[in-house]
Amino acid sequence: MIRLLKQLFSWTKYIQPLAIAIAIALIASQIAVLPALATGVYEMPMLSADDRTWVWDKGDVLSRSSESTITSVLDNLETQTGKQVRFVTIHRLDYGETTTTFTKQLFEQWFPATEDQTNQILLVLDTVTNSAAIRTGEGVKSLLTDEIAQSVAGETVQVPLREGNKYNEALTAASDRLATVLSGQPDPGAPQVVDNTQVEGTFKKAEETDQGNATVIVVVLLVLATVIPMVTYFWYQGFS
Repeated sequence: MIRLLKQLFSWTKYIQPLAIAIAIALIASQIAVLPALATGVYEMPMLSADDRTWVWDKGDVLSRSSESTITSVLDNLETQTGKQVRFVTIHRLDYGETTTTFTKQLFEQWFPATEDQTNQILLVLDTVTNSAAIRTGEGVKSLLTDEIAQSVAGETVQVPLREGNKYNEALTAASDRLATVLSGQPDPGAPQVVDNTQVEGTFKKAEETDQGNATVIVVVLLVLATVIPMVTYFWYQGFS
């Protein structure tokens, strides 16, 4: 029995550093994941003068059908009016960044000269916070006033998102409203809000659950790395 205990005690010398190493690796992986998933302006492709890409779905929230529909609407708008609307979805912003600052920086990166900005409209949506921002050139403001533009970002986009993250519906509605206004037609206005008051659920989001599980694992490993050597030592002393 004493020989067996000696073997167990010797094994704990290897278990403890292994458990600590695993715990450190898990903590490091949690810290590294957030920046890796963030999107910065520097990651966006440069826009050429003849680029007719109207949708960048980096947040991966649009169906192929919706993206095709939105692209068709915005392409027809550019052909008929010369006004260019671009949608960008992203999944998580860099630390300290907001949707508004990201949109401003991307607008200026894509259209650095004032004359290049004139007929441009850029709408950005962050799919983590569901916040949206819009930036417009001076040449479109006679039709797309700042008030209407903010209503598109804050109401046309937001209402379907508040009703259940309906990204396809939100961005399709935004493209339709922008195309209507920029074509010189009356503004159809923001969507009607349906009051379906419900008690907020107590279930956590998937990201919160994953982080919680990782924290529990780290704590358990650290506890085991501390307790096992102590228990083994006192058990061994009891048989000595």
